[in-house]
Amino acid sequence: MTPSTPASSRRLLLALALASTALCAPAVHADTWPSKPIKVIVNFPAGGAADQLARAVSQPLQEALKQPVVIENRGGANGNVGGEAVARAAADGYTLLMSSGGMVSVNPHLYARMSFDPAKDLVPVAAAARVLVFLVTRPSLPPTDVKSFMAYLKANPGKLSYGSPGNGSSPHLAGEMFKSQAGLFALHVPYRGAAPALQDLLAGQIDYAFDPGIALNQVRAGKLKLLAVGSPHRSSQFPDVPTLDEAGLRGFDADTVFGFYAPAGTPPEVVAQLNTQVNRALALPAVKERIAAIGGEPAPGTPADFQRRAAADSQRFGALIRERGIKAD
Repeated sequence: MTPSTPASSRRLLLALALASTALCAPAVHADTWPSKPIKVIVNFPAGGAADQLARAVSQPLQEALKQPVVIENRGGANGNVGGEAVARAAADGYTLLMSSGGMVSVNPHLYARMSFDPAKDLVPVAAAARVLVFLVTRPSLPPTDVKSFMAYLKANPGKLSYGSPGNGSSPHLAGEMFKSQAGLFALHVPYRGAAPALQDLLAGQIDYAFDPGIALNQVRAGKLKLLAVGSPHRSSQFPDVPTLDEAGLRGFDADTVFGFYAPAGTPPEVVAQLNTQVNRALALPAVKERIAAIGGEPAPGTPADFQRRAAADSQRFGALIRERGIKAD
């Protein structure tokens, strides 16, 4: 561009140069990512399964990416608060979400209106773990196996109660699935979290619960009875405990898949890198051990695998929510 170039031509050339730079930006970003810390928003309080999984994976993730991975807890509205924060974040690979699959597959059926659309505003990055649910009862309850427990419930309709972390939570849905398939009636007592429900179960204030793994140490200590697993297969930690499918409730599956999501529009190359590194982390013995401690199993796979699981869960849990008339808190 010379001093004699007309002003209008200079402006046109400058505009073309800026447009060319903008078009090249995503490729440059993908090539240089990551160049700063990555924030993982956990949409449930500290100490829960999502939080523990995020922290288990964060250390090997930051070692592989050579950038700090910072965990931030933003609980509320059954995961919607943290989910919205990530959906509204810049799609640059520096803000991720760790959530149970319920926010994507359950919440749209629970809430008449949501401030964002999980299916459109977020993209799946990598599943982290499949968290099993365990049917546990207070030790003073007479039944000692799942079949006698179901018979006991049928003989005492409405006299027993079960707790959950809240309306629409995966343990609540497991409890409703159990009642629906077995033809039972028991009172649901919602709590604000799995820990308060466990405390009341230990105190004998409620009779049973579908536990997402936090009660396993109490089971090992003999303070609770473990009767069944609400999964398609037995738990590797308790291989002698039957599944509810084996007890006659065909196809019973109340597992929840937890994993990482990113804002829609995040460069596919960044998503692919994250997926690769999360899968590598899940293969580490130390990470496997931490996942097993909450009754889970590593769930490596592609983003497409994760998306297919969410779609299948949305279909079956949506049908259950409509059948049972379940509403959000």
